[in-house]
Amino acid sequence: MKSTTSPDRTTMAMKGIVQRRYGTTNVLSHQDVDRPMIQDGEVLVRVRAAAINHADWVYTSGRPLIARLAFGMRKPKKIVRGKDIAGQVEAVGAGVTELRPGDEVYGEVEAGGFAEFAAVPAVLLALKPANLTFEQAATVPLSARTALQGLRSGGNIQPGQKVLINGASGGVGTFAVQIAKAFGADVTGVASTRNAELVRSLGADSVIDYTQGNFTESGVQYDLIFDSIGNHPLSALRRALTQRGTLVLFSGTGGSVLGPMGRIVRALFLSLFIRQNLRTFSAKPGRESLDELRELIESGRIVPAIDRTYPLSEVPEAIRYFVEDHARAKIAITV
Repeated sequence: MKSTTSPDRTTMAMKGIVQRRYGTTNVLSHQDVDRPMIQDGEVLVRVRAAAINHADWVYTSGRPLIARLAFGMRKPKKIVRGKDIAGQVEAVGAGVTELRPGDEVYGEVEAGGFAEFAAVPAVLLALKPANLTFEQAATVPLSARTALQGLRSGGNIQPGQKVLINGASGGVGTFAVQIAKAFGADVTGVASTRNAELVRSLGADSVIDYTQGNFTESGVQYDLIFDSIGNHPLSALRRALTQRGTLVLFSGTGGSVLGPMGRIVRALFLSLFIRQNLRTFSAKPGRESLDELRELIESGRIVPAIDRTYPLSEVPEAIRYFVEDHARAKIAITV
C-alpha cells in the first residue's frame, strides 16, 4: 500500500546505526541503509533527534539472554538500533488521519530510531511538547513513560505519600522524581554525591547520598519505593517499607541469562504471603501516555535533564559512555 502523501515507493539510502551481531559497542556501525517504507497505519518520520536507553545496551549485547527471545536468538531481527525519537512527519500511510506531514512528533519505536528516517505505527507517536527542542523531546518517551506508568499503575501513587526513588539521577529516575512531585508526593531521591544537587534541582524534598549511608538501614520507612537499580536485597528493601507499603521493581542487575527477571519473580511470589506489596508493571508505549507527558512538560512540571549530546555517527561512543561511565540523566543524539 502506497503512502497517502508519497508519490512512489522508490528505495532511497539513509544513514543509520547498524548491528548485525551481538557484542560490545564495536558491533555498531554508522553506514548507509535503505530508507524504510511505511505500511498502512504507519508514519514516516524524519528523525531530528534520538536518545540512549538501557534497552539499547541490552539489544546491542544480547544480554541477558532471555531478551533474545524477543530480539532474535542468534542475531538481531532488526538491524537498526534506537528506540526514542523526535522529528517531523514526512509521510503518512493509509488510514492515518490524526497526523499530517510537517507535524512535529515524538515517540518510541521497537527499533530503528538511530537513523535519518523511521517508520513508526501512528499510535506510538504524539505531537511534540511545544516548549522542548527535538533533543529534549527525544529523551522523554521510554524513560518518562516507564516512570509514569510505574508510579501510577505499579505503585498506585497517592498525594501525600512518602516516596523513595532508588536511582534518582538515572534516565528513568530523573523523570520519576518530577512525576512523583507532580502527583503530590513527598519525594526522597537516592543518588551519589556528584548527582545529589541534580536530584534536588528536579524537586526532590530530600536526597540520600548512597556513598554516605544506606537508606535500608536508616530506620525511615516509605509508603512507596520505586527501585530502578536492584542493588539491595528484597529483605532490606522491605525494612524500608511501611507495613502496607509498595515496592515497584522493573529493572536492575541480575545474571547473564534472566537478568533482573529472577529477582522480580521472587518478589511477586513473596508478595502472596506478606502484607506489603511487591510489584512490577507492564509498561506500554502509546499516544495516551505521550499526551499526558506533554501536558506535564508544557505546564512546567517536568523538564528533561540531559547529561551529554552526541551526533548520530557517535552513537557507539554514547552507549559506551552510558554503560561504562554511569551517565546521569539522559543522553541525546542529534540526527
